[in-house]
Amino acid sequence: MSELQPLLLDYLPVLLFLGIALALCFAFLLASTVLAPSKPDPEKVSAYECGFEAFDDARLKFDVRFYLVAILFIIFDLEVAFLFPWAVSLGSIGLLGFWSMIVFLVVLTVGFVYEWRSGALEWE
Repeated sequence: MSELQPLLLDYLPVLLFLGIALALCFAFLLASTVLAPSKPDPEKVSAYECGFEAFDDARLKFDVRFYLVAILFIIFDLEVAFLFPWAVSLGSIGLLGFWSMIVFLVVLTVGFVYEWRSGALEWE
């Protein structure tokens, strides 16, 4: 048991950090529950992003534009996420990596302009 004591003492800062993090989480949740104003009205509890009531018949027709906007957001968001590793490794990938990303960005821009001109972002 005496051999494990120094090893357990090495984990004390980690356990202390986890304890403080959990205490802060519960403190913030309690503070938001106690201090936040709660005045639900019909506008607040209405359907917001999906366009229809969340707990209703599953066979209702709804507008496909919700899916279109979500798919377009995911596509462009993921493509822009490729910029972060490229920017980090820009010094080591050289001119070939730089110009390949420029071509990627041109294709991304052409796709965005096409999406914009075709009216996919208009909500009517």
